[in-house]
Amino acid sequence: MNTDTAPLRKVHHGRNIKRLRDMLGMKQETIAIELDITQQSVSDLEQKEVIDDIMLDKIAKILKVPVAAIKNMNDEATISYINTFNDSSINHGQSPNYYCTFNPLDKVVELYERMLKSEQEKVVLLEKTFDKLTGK
Repeated sequence: MNTDTAPLRKVHHGRNIKRLRDMLGMKQETIAIELDITQQSVSDLEQKEVIDDIMLDKIAKILKVPVAAIKNMNDEATISYINTFNDSSINHGQSPNYYCTFNPLDKVVELYERMLKSEQEKVVLLEKTFDKLTGK
């Protein structure tokens, strides 16, 4: 009977940050600006195998991911986490079961049309009042 166990996977914080950043479509410059460092410094961070917890916490906040996602990331878990961004069961700070079912631009157009109708009614009323005063 073979009792071999899988070797422990070595964690590479920098590579995990790069993967998450790429998956989220974020540039190194964005992280650099948020951390008040150079883009090259971000590149250097992404080459480091181990990054201190304070810096990991800052980067996690910028990427809007938990620190554990950076520390314990593997391909399957990462894909699962990223897919939750499109999961409609998550309410992202909104009230439960909140789904926006309208286009905000449609509401602006609707408001504009109501205001236009109101102004047209005012014009008709003013014309009638003017006609009465002039005797037409």
